[in-house]
Amino acid sequence: MENSLLVHKHLIVRAEINNPPVEENFLKSWLNNFIMDINMKVFMGPYVKYCNMPGNRGITAVAIIETSHIAMHIWDEVKPALMQFDVYSCGEFDPEKICKKIQDDFKTSKIEYKYLNRETGLVDLK
Repeated sequence: MENSLLVHKHLIVRAEINNPPVEENFLKSWLNNFIMDINMKVFMGPYVKYCNMPGNRGITAVAIIETSHIAMHIWDEVKPALMQFDVYSCGEFDPEKICKKIQDDFKTSKIEYKYLNRETGLVDLK
């Protein structure tokens, strides 16, 4: 991508959380605040829905941001609950700040992540 000012960064987080949200309005508000905290701008959404299907029970949220998207899924039937969280952006962001926010707000018992540069391949940054 010659002369492009864009970056192609993808953060993939897997966390085991002790404080899983079940209220759609809470998670919508949290995601709006999160997007502002990482200096991004909401384009559409966030859209949040709780699924009550046994074996797949939990909450899903997605937001279209000015520079791409954020998606999260939290399955709350297991203890601790399982969170999968994705930030893909053509703008810069700090993966450590994002993981710290998840740890603080959802009381993680375990968190791990991959941070990729996807501009010309799948290059692991951390």
